[in-house]
Amino acid sequence: MNNTKPNIIKTDICVIGAGSGGLSVAAGASQMGAKVVLIEKGLMGGDCLNTGCVPSKAILAAGHTAQTMRDASAFGVQAVIPEVNWEKVHHHIHEVIAAIAPHDSVERFEGLGVKVIQASASFMDANTIVAGDVQVRAKYIVVATGSSALIPPIEGIHDVPYYTNENIFNKKEQVTHLIVIGGGPIGIELAQAHRRLGAEVTVVEVAQLLAKDDPELTAIVVQYLRDEGVVLHEKVSGLKVAKATKGIDVSYEVDGEQQHINGSHVLVATGRKANVDSLNLEAANINYSARGIEVDARLRSSNKRIFAIGDVAGPYQFTHMAAYQAGIIIRNILFKMPAKVDYSAVPWVTYTDPELAHVGLTQADAKKQGKKVRILKWPFSENDRAQAERRTEGLVKVVVSPKGLILGASIVGLHAGELLQPWILAINQKMKIGAMASIIAPYPTLAEVNKRIAGSFYTAKLFSAGTKKLVRFLIRWF
Repeated sequence: MNNTKPNIIKTDICVIGAGSGGLSVAAGASQMGAKVVLIEKGLMGGDCLNTGCVPSKAILAAGHTAQTMRDASAFGVQAVIPEVNWEKVHHHIHEVIAAIAPHDSVERFEGLGVKVIQASASFMDANTIVAGDVQVRAKYIVVATGSSALIPPIEGIHDVPYYTNENIFNKKEQVTHLIVIGGGPIGIELAQAHRRLGAEVTVVEVAQLLAKDDPELTAIVVQYLRDEGVVLHEKVSGLKVAKATKGIDVSYEVDGEQQHINGSHVLVATGRKANVDSLNLEAANINYSARGIEVDARLRSSNKRIFAIGDVAGPYQFTHMAAYQAGIIIRNILFKMPAKVDYSAVPWVTYTDPELAHVGLTQADAKKQGKKVRILKWPFSENDRAQAERRTEGLVKVVVSPKGLILGASIVGLHAGELLQPWILAINQKMKIGAMASIIAPYPTLAEVNKRIAGSFYTAKLFSAGTKKLVRFLIRWF
């Protein structure tokens, strides 16, 4: 008979998951005076730091550097074919992770007063979590377990070695031909990065490439990648994967034709699934599905003292969304404010080159909702800085109401993610297009495109026959 008493910790808040959302809640709550326990079974920093945002941007930066060397002749500089050392690219990626890791480390959070437990967590009951040999009893619990790569039922996929975002950044060997299954942001970003680092790349997508974004803008990204040599196939069917004498064979049908390709590596980038399986959520009376934990506008689960945040709660699987949701949870738990999420100004960026950025309503969204809108467009070719940088392929597209209320903005082009910032503010603060038109933009900057497109809202009226008549009258008589 074992009479050993369990190791019980009582706390105000228990956070499960040390990714972006969990860390934000833990750091904020602890520094504001709450007792916090943070449980993480894997690496601190979660997917974003270790297998997502950070390493993907690091490999994109390596690819950008290689492409700059190839494209130098346009500026009167001798172009060269870069020599890529994959082991050193791996080193670069992990140096970047290591530089950021201390900010998310156990030591930092314990220094903030957070009790960190490195173990797998599961619910024992509505207010008790089991983590290793410890029971954590908390007044409030925040589930921030994130998501993991979704592997679809592709014939033969489990018979071959394949990569996902969770392990592709660990490879050091030469990639000669990468076959990417999935044409969303993750797949397209890594496709371009590997192509620029010297690999042949083929992307196959069963639906539409970059389907969540405005097709007029995605077409520019798709053409840019094709010009760089990335082979892109969308709306494919009958996808099959098999081992080959050398490498991996992938076959599929597109436009009625059977395609067969052989690659050295396969990357599966077909979406994400919420990490809920090992949590024993039933013990805490928490409603959930394959899409994640069901939450209300205050991010509370069906058990009102248990909150969910980030990828495990959705509806958007972005690091910045988890950080935003953390603020909502802190206001609810610590300050008893009935704070609710507002998803009207959720931005996202696909970090291809050119970048693809969006916030608010797209033209298709507005049409679906039956809204009467005006669509404004402005090309980067009309921007002097874009001309100087020889990057004129961009386009800004803004959705406004007939009276000028800004409803949405999409940008494709150099630094689109940065250029999106004022539109996020404008939509969040329910501003009209005149506010953007009236700013003074420094010259020459890419940001002038925002002022110019805003000014175009008034062009027809400003240069109309009525305006000319008024001006002639005023000049003559006053």
